[in-house]
Amino acid sequence: MSLLEVKDLKKYYPAGGGLFKPQKFVKAVDGVSFTLEKGETLGLVGESGCGKSTLARVLLRLEEPQSGSIFLDGVDLCALKGEKLRRKRGEFQMIFQDPYASLNPRRSIRATLEEPLLLHTDLDASGRKERIGELLDMVGLHREHADRYPHQFSGGQRQRIGIARALAVNPKFIVADEPVSALDVSVQAQIVNLLQEIQKKTETAFLFIAHDLAVVEHISKRIMVMYLGKVMEAGNAEELCTRPLHPYTEGLLASVPVLDPAKRGKKKSLTGDVPSPLSPPQGCRFHPRCPYAEKICMEKAPEMREISNGHFCCCHFAGKV
Repeated sequence: MSLLEVKDLKKYYPAGGGLFKPQKFVKAVDGVSFTLEKGETLGLVGESGCGKSTLARVLLRLEEPQSGSIFLDGVDLCALKGEKLRRKRGEFQMIFQDPYASLNPRRSIRATLEEPLLLHTDLDASGRKERIGELLDMVGLHREHADRYPHQFSGGQRQRIGIARALAVNPKFIVADEPVSALDVSVQAQIVNLLQEIQKKTETAFLFIAHDLAVVEHISKRIMVMYLGKVMEAGNAEELCTRPLHPYTEGLLASVPVLDPAKRGKKKSLTGDVPSPLSPPQGCRFHPRCPYAEKICMEKAPEMREISNGHFCCCHFAGKV
């Protein structure tokens, strides 16, 4: 049994409609299914507005899904409420995107790290102090930093504190929602390497969300590509990045900066903008931007199919060209 099993998850937001008009919905997450194993990192990529962060919030029960199921270690998170959900929250945590906004500027680092320990453990004051020291050691900060405040740290150091907070209660599963996008490139590499080191020690599973495929390929074992609320392609990270099956994945890869343009090959860059999720295109949602679209793409939505061992794609022509 997988650590995390997500099946047909949907999250719709009401938008418009009235007494004499049909209710409309923004289909932010529209039938997403995947699994995540213990100690594995699953990458999730896609442009802004494709539903990645909404999926993250629904997985962590920060928002309620319309339908679908989320099983963590065999327990249906969607069925938990109140005190049962609060107790379970120790097993799944989040690393936020903005290290400047995710820490309370009025609270010391000690108070920030102690809060989850007070909520989810029975440690006494001495035990909490020792655990805070262990967490700071784990993320490469000094123990004496515990009594400082967020403004006294750089962006990379603040993100390390955010990581320590997520790790405080030994979660089984962490959502990292674009944890390096607000950082300099050199600092991004340090944070990614830190997450990999921590995973080796703790066997924590990560859902690593980003819009940069190069970063995701480096840290992930598998990758899911999301577009307008749906998963377009999923598979082994190396295979997906070297042999993309979906035109959208191909476009994302072509957008990754490279020193030698010849290495980009014949991949076609993305053109146009992401359509409004309030009225997604009929048929394949990507067809208005797809350089290979044909009549069937405009009329019939493709189904997710396994094209090769563990490599899935939602395209009428995947594996046929």
